[in-house]
Amino acid sequence: MKISLVVALIGLAIGIALPSFAETNTPDPQQREQLLALAKKFEEAWNNNDAEALAALFTKDAVLIEESGPVYGREAIKKHYADLFQNVHFSNNHTMYNDPNSNSPHAIGTDGNMMWENGEWSVTWQAKGGEPVQGKGFHASIAVREDGVWKKRMVMVNVTPAPAK
Repeated sequence: MKISLVVALIGLAIGIALPSFAETNTPDPQQREQLLALAKKFEEAWNNNDAEALAALFTKDAVLIEESGPVYGREAIKKHYADLFQNVHFSNNHTMYNDPNSNSPHAIGTDGNMMWENGEWSVTWQAKGGEPVQGKGFHASIAVREDGVWKKRMVMVNVTPAPAK
């Protein structure tokens, strides 16, 4: 009896919550262009292996979530990237916004001062002494306006494993 009541309550909660998650406002074309401009700045910073420029695209209290775990705050993100760029060189980084078959980054919604989006990325990396490796994956982020400029508040990134041979 208790288990069926709990299951019914969980089902009711999900039924009530799902419509509210679906009710997001689609960003207008101007906001999408601002999102693309932010993606281009990320590409430039990555391709220049510039930790300072990359960290500047995050809010002071941002969080970066990668497979190695979360990194909290702009200064820690800058150090994370500086350490990474000392050991690995990145090139050909891009978000698939130039691909006509991709809708990446995909603006999911906005409240006017915050946008959430997801998309695909690809990059070439080369560890010191190693061969170049092609990588790709997916990302999701929340961008906010900070002093009138769009910056990343949260970024989650994964690396898609290469197909089995």
